[in-house]
Amino acid sequence: MNYEIVCGIETHIELATKTKIFCGCTTEFGGEPNTHCCPVCTGQPGTLPILNQKVVEYAIKAGLALNCKINTKSHMDRKNYVYPDLPKAYQISQYDEPLCEKGYIELDSGKRIGITRIHIEEDAGKLVHENGYTYIDYNRGGVPLIEIVSEPDISSAEEAREYAEKLQLTMRYIGISDCKMQEGSMRCDVNLSLRKPGDPNFGVRTEIKNINSLSFIQKAVIAEAERQADILDAGGTVVQQTMRYDEATNSVTPMRDKENSDDYRYFPDPDILRFCIDEAKVEEIRASLPELPFAKLRRYVNDLGLPEATAKQISRYRKVAEFFEGALAEGASVKNAANLIVGTIFSNMDTEEEKELFAVRISAAQFAALVKLADEKKINIGVAQSTLQKMLESGKPVEEFIKPEDLVGISDEMLENLCREAIEANPRAVDDVRNGKDKAINVMFGYIMKKTGGKADIRKAEALLRKLIGP
Repeated sequence: MNYEIVCGIETHIELATKTKIFCGCTTEFGGEPNTHCCPVCTGQPGTLPILNQKVVEYAIKAGLALNCKINTKSHMDRKNYVYPDLPKAYQISQYDEPLCEKGYIELDSGKRIGITRIHIEEDAGKLVHENGYTYIDYNRGGVPLIEIVSEPDISSAEEAREYAEKLQLTMRYIGISDCKMQEGSMRCDVNLSLRKPGDPNFGVRTEIKNINSLSFIQKAVIAEAERQADILDAGGTVVQQTMRYDEATNSVTPMRDKENSDDYRYFPDPDILRFCIDEAKVEEIRASLPELPFAKLRRYVNDLGLPEATAKQISRYRKVAEFFEGALAEGASVKNAANLIVGTIFSNMDTEEEKELFAVRISAAQFAALVKLADEKKINIGVAQSTLQKMLESGKPVEEFIKPEDLVGISDEMLENLCREAIEANPRAVDDVRNGKDKAINVMFGYIMKKTGGKADIRKAEALLRKLIGP
Protein backbone atom coordinates (compact mmCIF):
# COMPACT_ATOMS: atom_id res chain seq x y z
CA MET A 1 0.00 0.00 0.00
CA ASN A 2 1.49 3.32 -1.11
CA TYR A 3 -0.07 5.27 1.74
CA GLU A 4 0.66 6.06 5.36
CA ILE A 5 -1.96 5.22 7.99
CA VAL A 6 -2.94 8.04 10.34
CA CYS A 7 -5.02 6.63 13.17
CA GLY A 8 -6.39 7.75 16.53
CA ILE A 9 -8.63 5.82 18.93
CA GLU A 10 -11.45 7.01 21.16
CA THR A 11 -11.98 4.53 23.99
CA HIS A 12 -15.07 4.44 26.21
CA ILE A 13 -14.50 2.70 29.54
CA GLU A 14 -17.28 2.00 32.05
CA LEU A 15 -16.12 2.78 35.58
CA ALA A 16 -16.46 0.23 38.38
CA THR A 17 -18.41 2.47 40.76
CA LYS A 18 -21.28 0.86 42.64
CA THR A 19 -23.77 3.49 41.50
CA LYS A 20 -24.37 5.51 38.35
CA ILE A 21 -22.84 8.88 37.56
CA PHE A 22 -25.85 11.08 38.47
CA CYS A 23 -28.16 8.85 40.56
CA GLY A 24 -28.15 5.97 43.05
CA CYS A 25 -29.03 3.15 40.61
CA THR A 26 -26.72 0.13 40.53
CA THR A 27 -24.13 -0.26 37.79
CA GLU A 28 -24.21 -4.06 38.03
CA PHE A 29 -24.02 -5.74 34.61
CA GLY A 30 -27.08 -7.65 33.44
CA GLY A 31 -30.41 -7.81 35.24
CA GLU A 32 -33.88 -7.81 33.74
CA PRO A 33 -34.31 -4.98 31.19
CA ASN A 34 -35.22 -1.60 32.69
CA THR A 35 -34.82 -2.68 36.31
CA HIS A 36 -31.59 -0.74 37.02
CA CYS A 37 -32.96 2.69 36.20
CA CYS A 38 -34.89 5.55 37.77
CA PRO A 39 -36.44 8.92 36.78
CA VAL A 40 -33.00 10.59 36.88
CA CYS A 41 -31.13 8.24 34.54
CA THR A 42 -34.12 8.03 32.19
CA GLY A 43 -34.37 11.82 32.00
CA GLN A 44 -37.85 12.31 33.44
CA PRO A 45 -39.07 15.94 33.71
CA GLY A 46 -38.26 17.68 36.97
CA THR A 47 -35.35 15.43 37.96
CA LEU A 48 -31.91 16.80 38.80
CA PRO A 49 -28.54 15.02 38.42
CA ILE A 50 -26.02 14.88 41.28
CA LEU A 51 -22.41 14.15 40.24
CA ASN A 52 -20.89 11.02 41.79
CA GLN A 53 -17.59 12.04 43.45
CA LYS A 54 -16.08 8.58 42.95
CA VAL A 55 -16.41 9.02 39.17
CA VAL A 56 -14.23 12.13 39.32
CA GLU A 57 -11.64 10.31 41.48
CA TYR A 58 -11.51 7.33 39.10
CA ALA A 59 -11.05 9.62 36.10
CA ILE A 60 -8.16 11.40 37.85
CA LYS A 61 -6.65 8.01 38.65
CA ALA A 62 -6.79 7.09 34.95
CA GLY A 63 -5.25 10.41 33.98
CA LEU A 64 -2.34 10.03 36.39
CA ALA A 65 -1.68 6.45 35.22
CA LEU A 66 -1.55 7.75 31.63
CA ASN A 67 0.84 10.62 32.43
CA CYS A 68 -1.82 13.32 31.99
CA LYS A 69 -2.07 16.85 33.33
CA ILE A 70 -5.06 17.11 35.72
CA ASN A 71 -7.33 20.13 35.33
CA THR A 72 -8.35 21.08 38.85
CA LYS A 73 -11.21 23.26 37.58
CA SER A 74 -13.79 21.65 35.34
CA HIS A 75 -17.50 21.42 34.49
CA MET A 76 -20.08 19.27 32.73
CA ASP A 77 -21.60 20.02 29.31
CA ARG A 78 -24.68 18.95 27.41
CA LYS A 79 -24.04 17.11 24.13
CA ASN A 80 -27.27 17.33 22.17
CA TYR A 81 -28.51 14.56 19.91
CA VAL A 82 -31.80 12.76 19.39
CA TYR A 83 -31.69 8.98 19.54
CA PRO A 84 -33.94 6.47 21.36
CA ASP A 85 -31.18 5.24 23.69
CA LEU A 86 -30.96 8.71 25.27
CA PRO A 87 -34.49 9.75 26.35
CA LYS A 88 -33.68 13.30 27.43
CA ALA A 89 -32.19 14.04 23.96
CA TYR A 90 -28.79 15.08 25.33
CA GLN A 91 -25.85 13.38 26.97
CA ILE A 92 -24.12 14.95 29.96
CA SER A 93 -20.46 14.96 29.02
CA GLN A 94 -17.46 17.34 28.96
CA TYR A 95 -16.32 19.50 26.08
CA ASP A 96 -13.87 22.37 26.57
CA GLU A 97 -12.63 21.57 30.12
CA PRO A 98 -11.93 17.84 30.34
CA LEU A 99 -10.56 16.49 33.60
CA CYS A 100 -7.31 15.22 32.09
CA GLU A 101 -5.16 16.29 29.13
CA LYS A 102 -1.82 15.78 27.38
CA GLY A 103 -0.74 12.30 28.47
CA TYR A 104 0.73 9.33 26.62
CA ILE A 105 1.10 5.55 26.40
CA GLU A 106 4.52 4.15 25.52
CA LEU A 107 4.61 1.19 23.13
CA ASP A 108 7.20 -1.61 23.35
CA SER A 109 9.12 0.10 20.53
CA GLY A 110 9.55 3.22 22.68
CA LYS A 111 7.13 5.21 20.52
CA ARG A 112 4.70 7.34 22.53
CA ILE A 113 1.05 7.56 21.54
CA GLY A 114 -0.28 10.87 22.84
CA ILE A 115 -3.45 11.11 24.93
CA THR A 116 -5.35 14.25 23.93
CA ARG A 117 -7.89 14.17 26.75
CA ILE A 118 -9.85 12.08 29.23
CA HIS A 119 -13.33 13.25 30.15
CA ILE A 120 -16.26 11.85 32.12
CA GLU A 121 -19.77 11.30 30.78
CA GLU A 122 -22.84 9.10 31.11
CA ASP A 123 -23.47 5.99 29.04
CA ALA A 124 -26.60 5.64 26.94
CA GLY A 125 -29.16 2.84 26.99
CA LYS A 126 -29.03 -0.20 24.73
CA LEU A 127 -31.13 -0.92 21.65
CA VAL A 128 -32.12 -4.56 21.16
CA HIS A 129 -33.26 -5.58 17.67
CA GLU A 130 -35.44 -8.70 17.56
CA ASN A 131 -37.93 -10.03 14.99
CA GLY A 132 -38.22 -6.75 13.17
CA TYR A 133 -38.83 -4.74 16.36
CA THR A 134 -36.46 -2.51 18.36
CA TYR A 135 -36.59 -2.60 22.15
CA ILE A 136 -34.82 -0.23 24.54
CA ASP A 137 -33.11 -1.30 27.75
CA TYR A 138 -32.14 1.68 29.93
CA ASN A 139 -30.19 -0.35 32.52
CA ARG A 140 -26.92 0.90 31.03
CA GLY A 141 -28.12 4.50 30.77
CA GLY A 142 -26.28 6.71 33.27
CA VAL A 143 -23.48 4.22 33.92
CA PRO A 144 -20.33 6.36 34.33
CA LEU A 145 -17.82 6.43 31.50
CA ILE A 146 -14.47 7.93 30.83
CA GLU A 147 -13.64 8.64 27.21
CA ILE A 148 -9.92 8.47 26.43
CA VAL A 149 -9.03 10.20 23.17
CA SER A 150 -5.64 9.53 21.61
CA GLU A 151 -3.67 11.74 19.27
CA PRO A 152 -3.52 10.53 15.63
CA ASP A 153 -0.09 9.03 16.35
CA ILE A 154 -0.90 5.41 15.47
CA SER A 155 0.53 4.37 12.12
CA SER A 156 -0.19 0.63 11.82
CA ALA A 157 -2.77 -2.00 12.75
CA GLU A 158 -0.26 -3.58 15.13
CA GLU A 159 0.28 -0.29 16.95
CA ALA A 160 -3.50 0.19 17.23
CA ARG A 161 -3.90 -3.18 18.92
CA GLU A 162 -0.91 -2.67 21.24
CA TYR A 163 -2.17 0.77 22.26
CA ALA A 164 -5.64 -0.59 23.12
CA GLU A 165 -4.19 -3.59 24.95
CA LYS A 166 -1.87 -1.44 27.07
CA LEU A 167 -4.77 0.89 27.84
CA GLN A 168 -6.94 -2.04 28.92
CA LEU A 169 -4.16 -3.49 31.05
CA THR A 170 -3.52 -0.16 32.78
CA MET A 171 -7.17 0.50 33.60
CA ARG A 172 -7.56 -2.98 35.07
CA TYR A 173 -4.38 -2.63 37.11
CA ILE A 174 -5.48 0.60 38.77
CA GLY A 175 -8.85 -1.00 39.56
CA ILE A 176 -11.23 1.47 37.93
CA SER A 177 -12.81 -0.94 35.41
CA ASP A 178 -12.82 -4.62 34.45
CA CYS A 179 -12.56 -3.50 30.78
CA LYS A 180 -14.48 -6.57 29.57
CA MET A 181 -14.88 -5.79 25.89
CA GLN A 182 -17.34 -8.67 25.45
CA GLU A 183 -19.67 -7.01 27.99
CA GLY A 184 -19.21 -3.51 26.58
CA SER A 185 -17.29 -2.06 29.52
CA MET A 186 -14.53 -1.10 27.08
CA ARG A 187 -15.43 -0.01 23.54
CA CYS A 188 -13.16 1.52 20.92
CA ASP A 189 -13.93 3.89 18.04
CA VAL A 190 -11.13 3.95 15.46
CA ASN A 191 -10.56 7.13 13.44
CA LEU A 192 -8.49 6.52 10.32
CA SER A 193 -7.25 8.33 7.25
CA LEU A 194 -4.53 7.81 4.64
CA ARG A 195 -1.94 10.14 3.23
CA LYS A 196 1.07 9.89 0.94
CA PRO A 197 4.36 9.30 2.82
CA GLY A 198 5.89 12.64 3.76
CA ASP A 199 2.65 14.60 3.23
CA PRO A 200 2.13 16.83 6.31
CA ASN A 201 -1.63 17.08 5.69
CA PHE A 202 -4.18 14.55 6.92
CA GLY A 203 -6.57 12.82 4.55
CA VAL A 204 -10.33 12.56 5.05
CA ARG A 205 -11.00 10.40 8.09
CA THR A 206 -13.68 7.86 8.85
CA GLU A 207 -14.71 6.55 12.26
CA ILE A 208 -15.32 2.85 12.88
CA LYS A 209 -17.68 2.64 15.87
CA ASN A 210 -17.90 0.34 18.88
CA ILE A 211 -15.23 -2.27 18.21
CA ASN A 212 -15.38 -4.81 21.05
CA SER A 213 -12.25 -6.93 20.62
CA LEU A 214 -8.52 -6.28 20.45
CA SER A 215 -8.13 -8.54 17.42
CA PHE A 216 -11.07 -6.81 15.70
CA ILE A 217 -9.33 -3.44 16.19
CA GLN A 218 -6.32 -4.75 14.28
CA LYS A 219 -8.47 -6.31 11.55
CA ALA A 220 -10.70 -3.24 11.21
CA VAL A 221 -7.70 -0.94 10.72
CA ILE A 222 -6.37 -3.18 7.96
CA ALA A 223 -9.79 -3.50 6.28
CA GLU A 224 -10.53 0.25 6.35
CA ALA A 225 -7.02 1.20 5.18
CA GLU A 226 -7.38 -1.17 2.23
CA ARG A 227 -10.86 0.20 1.44
CA GLN A 228 -9.65 3.80 1.46
CA ALA A 229 -6.57 2.90 -0.60
CA ASP A 230 -8.74 1.28 -3.26
CA ILE A 231 -10.88 4.45 -3.47
CA LEU A 232 -7.85 6.72 -3.76
CA ASP A 233 -6.09 4.48 -6.30
CA ALA A 234 -9.21 4.60 -8.46
CA GLY A 235 -9.14 8.41 -8.42
CA GLY A 236 -12.07 8.71 -5.99
CA THR A 237 -12.54 10.72 -2.81
CA VAL A 238 -12.96 9.28 0.66
CA VAL A 239 -16.17 10.52 2.33
CA GLN A 240 -16.19 11.43 6.02
CA GLN A 241 -18.49 8.78 7.46
CA THR A 242 -19.24 6.71 10.54
CA MET A 243 -18.51 3.06 9.75
CA ARG A 244 -19.34 -0.38 11.13
CA TYR A 245 -16.88 -3.30 11.21
CA ASP A 246 -18.43 -6.71 10.44
CA GLU A 247 -16.26 -9.46 11.90
CA ALA A 248 -18.15 -12.17 9.99
CA THR A 249 -17.10 -10.75 6.61
CA ASN A 250 -14.02 -8.81 7.81
CA SER A 251 -15.38 -5.73 6.07
CA VAL A 252 -16.16 -2.12 6.92
CA THR A 253 -19.43 -0.53 5.75
CA PRO A 254 -20.94 2.97 6.17
CA MET A 255 -23.59 3.65 8.83
CA ARG A 256 -24.15 7.41 8.45
CA ASP A 257 -22.37 10.68 7.71
CA LYS A 258 -19.81 11.59 10.36
CA GLU A 259 -20.84 14.29 12.83
CA ASN A 260 -18.62 17.19 13.89
CA SER A 261 -18.59 18.79 17.34
CA ASP A 262 -20.68 21.69 15.99
CA ASP A 263 -23.51 19.25 15.28
CA TYR A 264 -23.83 18.48 19.00
CA ARG A 265 -24.34 22.13 20.07
CA TYR A 266 -22.38 21.74 23.31
CA PHE A 267 -23.13 24.13 26.17
CA PRO A 268 -22.47 24.02 29.95
CA ASP A 269 -25.03 21.95 31.82
CA PRO A 270 -27.05 24.39 33.95
CA ASP A 271 -28.07 21.72 36.48
CA ILE A 272 -24.52 20.84 37.59
CA LEU A 273 -22.22 23.39 39.21
CA ARG A 274 -18.61 23.85 38.13
CA PHE A 275 -16.32 21.84 40.39
CA CYS A 276 -12.78 22.25 41.70
CA ILE A 277 -10.36 19.54 42.73
CA ASP A 278 -7.89 20.18 45.52
CA GLU A 279 -4.24 19.64 44.56
CA ALA A 280 -3.76 17.66 47.76
CA LYS A 281 -6.51 15.28 46.63
CA VAL A 282 -4.74 14.77 43.30
CA GLU A 283 -1.53 13.89 45.14
CA GLU A 284 -3.41 11.53 47.45
CA ILE A 285 -4.78 9.70 44.40
CA ARG A 286 -1.32 9.64 42.81
CA ALA A 287 0.11 8.03 45.95
CA SER A 288 -2.59 5.33 45.84
CA LEU A 289 -1.57 4.11 42.38
CA PRO A 290 0.06 0.66 42.26
CA GLU A 291 3.26 -0.04 40.35
CA LEU A 292 2.01 -0.25 36.76
CA PRO A 293 2.44 -3.48 34.76
CA PHE A 294 5.06 -2.13 32.35
CA ALA A 295 7.29 -0.85 35.14
CA LYS A 296 6.76 -4.15 36.95
CA LEU A 297 7.74 -6.09 33.83
CA ARG A 298 11.01 -4.15 33.51
CA ARG A 299 11.78 -4.75 37.20
CA TYR A 300 11.10 -8.49 36.94
CA VAL A 301 13.46 -8.79 33.97
CA ASN A 302 16.21 -6.39 35.05
CA ASP A 303 16.22 -6.88 38.83
CA LEU A 304 14.84 -10.39 39.34
CA GLY A 305 16.37 -11.94 36.22
CA LEU A 306 13.17 -13.53 34.94
CA PRO A 307 12.94 -14.39 31.23
CA GLU A 308 10.81 -11.74 29.52
CA ALA A 309 8.12 -14.22 28.43
CA THR A 310 7.63 -15.46 32.01
CA ALA A 311 7.78 -11.92 33.43
CA LYS A 312 5.07 -10.81 30.99
CA GLN A 313 2.74 -13.61 32.04
CA ILE A 314 3.06 -12.77 35.73
CA SER A 315 3.14 -8.96 35.55
CA ARG A 316 0.09 -8.88 33.26
CA TYR A 317 -2.31 -9.68 36.12
CA ARG A 318 -2.20 -7.59 39.27
CA LYS A 319 -3.42 -10.33 41.62
CA VAL A 320 -0.95 -12.84 40.16
CA ALA A 321 1.90 -10.36 40.61
CA GLU A 322 0.84 -9.69 44.21
CA PHE A 323 0.72 -13.45 44.92
CA PHE A 324 4.16 -13.93 43.32
CA GLU A 325 5.72 -11.08 45.28
CA GLY A 326 4.04 -12.31 48.46
CA ALA A 327 5.73 -15.69 47.96
CA LEU A 328 9.11 -14.02 47.40
CA ALA A 329 8.64 -12.04 50.61
CA GLU A 330 8.17 -15.39 52.41
CA GLY A 331 11.53 -16.62 51.10
CA ALA A 332 10.58 -18.49 47.91
CA SER A 333 13.05 -18.38 45.03
CA VAL A 334 12.22 -16.29 41.98
CA LYS A 335 12.76 -19.06 39.43
CA ASN A 336 10.80 -21.87 41.09
CA ALA A 337 7.95 -19.58 42.20
CA ALA A 338 7.55 -18.14 38.71
CA ASN A 339 7.74 -21.51 36.97
CA LEU A 340 5.20 -23.12 39.29
CA ILE A 341 2.76 -20.23 38.81
CA VAL A 342 3.04 -20.21 35.02
CA GLY A 343 3.38 -23.96 34.61
CA THR A 344 1.02 -25.42 37.23
CA ILE A 345 -1.35 -22.76 38.54
CA PHE A 346 -2.07 -21.29 35.08
CA SER A 347 -2.74 -24.80 33.72
CA ASN A 348 -5.89 -24.75 35.90
CA MET A 349 -7.08 -21.49 34.35
CA ASP A 350 -8.55 -21.53 30.84
CA THR A 351 -9.45 -17.88 30.40
CA GLU A 352 -7.97 -14.41 30.83
CA GLU A 353 -10.77 -13.64 33.29
CA GLU A 354 -9.75 -16.53 35.55
CA LYS A 355 -6.15 -15.30 35.61
CA GLU A 356 -7.37 -11.77 36.27
CA LEU A 357 -9.47 -12.94 39.27
CA PHE A 358 -6.79 -15.45 40.40
CA ALA A 359 -9.13 -17.08 42.92
CA VAL A 360 -6.71 -19.76 44.17
CA ARG A 361 -7.44 -21.67 47.36
CA ILE A 362 -4.00 -21.29 48.92
CA SER A 363 -2.18 -18.25 50.28
CA ALA A 364 1.14 -16.88 49.06
CA ALA A 365 2.72 -18.10 52.33
CA GLN A 366 1.43 -21.66 51.77
CA PHE A 367 2.73 -21.57 48.21
CA ALA A 368 6.13 -20.31 49.42
CA ALA A 369 6.38 -23.19 51.93
CA LEU A 370 6.14 -25.64 49.03
CA VAL A 371 8.53 -23.69 46.79
CA LYS A 372 11.17 -23.60 49.54
CA LEU A 373 11.17 -27.41 49.74
CA ALA A 374 12.07 -27.48 46.04
CA ASP A 375 14.62 -24.68 46.54
CA GLU A 376 16.35 -26.70 49.27
CA LYS A 377 16.33 -29.88 47.09
CA LYS A 378 14.20 -31.68 49.67
CA ILE A 379 11.74 -32.51 46.87
CA ASN A 380 12.26 -32.43 43.13
CA ILE A 381 10.30 -30.16 40.83
CA GLY A 382 8.03 -33.00 39.67
CA VAL A 383 6.91 -33.68 43.25
CA ALA A 384 6.47 -29.93 43.77
CA GLN A 385 4.19 -29.74 40.73
CA SER A 386 2.02 -32.70 41.74
CA THR A 387 1.83 -31.50 45.36
CA LEU A 388 0.87 -27.98 44.25
CA GLN A 389 -1.96 -29.44 42.17
CA LYS A 390 -3.29 -31.24 45.27
CA MET A 391 -3.00 -28.04 47.32
CA LEU A 392 -4.93 -26.05 44.69
CA GLU A 393 -7.71 -28.65 44.61
CA SER A 394 -8.05 -28.99 48.38
CA GLY A 395 -6.91 -25.65 49.78
CA LYS A 396 -4.75 -27.58 52.25
CA PRO A 397 -1.11 -26.70 53.13
CA VAL A 398 1.92 -28.66 51.93
CA GLU A 399 2.26 -30.44 55.30
CA GLU A 400 -0.92 -32.40 54.50
CA PHE A 401 0.78 -34.05 51.52
CA ILE A 402 4.51 -34.19 52.35
CA LYS A 403 5.47 -35.62 55.74
CA PRO A 404 8.90 -35.14 57.42
CA GLU A 405 9.86 -38.73 56.59
CA ASP A 406 9.20 -37.99 52.90
CA LEU A 407 11.92 -35.35 52.98
CA VAL A 408 14.74 -37.80 53.70
CA GLY A 409 17.05 -37.50 50.72
CA ILE A 410 18.40 -40.27 48.49
CA SER A 411 22.11 -40.82 49.12
CA ASP A 412 24.54 -40.91 46.21
CA GLU A 413 25.34 -44.56 47.00
CA MET A 414 21.66 -45.52 47.02
CA LEU A 415 21.06 -43.64 43.78
CA GLU A 416 23.98 -45.41 42.06
CA ASN A 417 22.65 -48.81 43.18
CA LEU A 418 19.22 -47.94 41.81
CA CYS A 419 20.76 -46.88 38.50
CA ARG A 420 22.53 -50.27 38.25
CA GLU A 421 19.23 -52.02 39.01
CA ALA A 422 17.47 -49.98 36.33
CA ILE A 423 20.12 -50.92 33.75
CA GLU A 424 19.89 -54.63 34.62
CA ALA A 425 16.08 -54.56 34.52
CA ASN A 426 15.90 -52.86 31.11
CA PRO A 427 18.52 -54.36 28.76
CA ARG A 428 16.55 -53.46 25.61
CA ALA A 429 16.34 -49.77 26.63
CA VAL A 430 20.09 -49.82 27.33
CA ASP A 431 20.79 -51.13 23.80
CA ASP A 432 18.49 -48.45 22.34
CA VAL A 433 20.39 -45.71 24.18
CA ARG A 434 23.72 -47.07 22.91
CA ASN A 435 22.26 -47.10 19.38
CA GLY A 436 21.36 -43.41 19.55
CA LYS A 437 17.69 -43.66 20.64
CA ASP A 438 18.12 -41.16 23.44
CA LYS A 439 14.50 -41.16 24.61
CA ALA A 440 14.84 -44.78 25.70
CA ILE A 441 16.58 -43.55 28.85
CA ASN A 442 13.14 -42.44 30.10
CA VAL A 443 12.32 -46.11 30.79
CA MET A 444 15.10 -46.19 33.38
CA PHE A 445 14.05 -42.83 34.80
CA GLY A 446 10.60 -44.30 35.36
CA TYR A 447 12.06 -47.31 37.17
CA ILE A 448 14.13 -45.10 39.51
CA MET A 449 11.31 -42.65 40.26
CA LYS A 450 8.92 -45.51 41.05
CA LYS A 451 11.42 -47.09 43.45
CA THR A 452 12.05 -43.77 45.25
CA GLY A 453 8.50 -42.45 45.28
CA GLY A 454 9.55 -39.58 43.01
CA LYS A 455 12.25 -38.34 45.39
CA ALA A 456 15.34 -39.03 43.26
CA ASP A 457 17.27 -36.13 41.72
CA ILE A 458 16.63 -36.79 38.05
CA ARG A 459 19.66 -34.80 36.84
CA LYS A 460 22.02 -36.83 39.05
CA ALA A 461 20.31 -40.02 37.94
CA GLU A 462 20.78 -39.13 34.27
CA ALA A 463 24.49 -38.43 34.72
CA LEU A 464 25.00 -41.73 36.55
CA LEU A 465 22.98 -43.74 34.00
CA ARG A 466 24.95 -42.34 31.06
CA LYS A 467 28.24 -43.03 32.85
CA LEU A 468 27.24 -46.62 33.68
CA ILE A 469 25.78 -47.37 30.23
CA GLY A 470 28.85 -45.97 28.52
CA PRO A 471 29.30 -45.48 24.77
